[in-house]
Amino acid sequence: MASRHQDWFNQGQRDVELARWCIEGGHYEWACFAAQQAAEKVIKAVFQKLGGEAWGHSVTNLLKALPVSRVAETELLDAARELDRHYIPARYPNSHPAGAPFEHYMQGEAVRAVSNAESIIVFCEGLLAEPEGDDPAPPRGDEGAEDTAPGN
Repeated sequence: MASRHQDWFNQGQRDVELARWCIEGGHYEWACFAAQQAAEKVIKAVFQKLGGEAWGHSVTNLLKALPVSRVAETELLDAARELDRHYIPARYPNSHPAGAPFEHYMQGEAVRAVSNAESIIVFCEGLLAEPEGDDPAPPRGDEGAEDTAPGN
């Protein structure tokens, strides 16, 4: 079966583009969620290219599960941790003590989320540009990846 890594990467780039549009429209919660999705998808593109399996939605856990030769820097892992915080609260009112998600998100937070996603996209783009066959075994992206979303 042919690799679909480019499809995953392209969708991740499109998701970060959506995040930018959401900022322009004042939809900061959706910008944060779209940024998280962008990062998740481009990392999954790397797994696809390497023939690995990537499960879960934690950007941090997915980055950590990449082969040792592709270890992410501390700053990138910090960016991933910030993005992970947007996976559920940006969408669900019951993630907050009161109010809808849009009432809890601000422009600066959305801009930072997009910047974090863009850093991860650049990192993954570099990994995708590497020649194939450098790793002895395909990675698995489900180690320690817990889904905390209700119903997921």
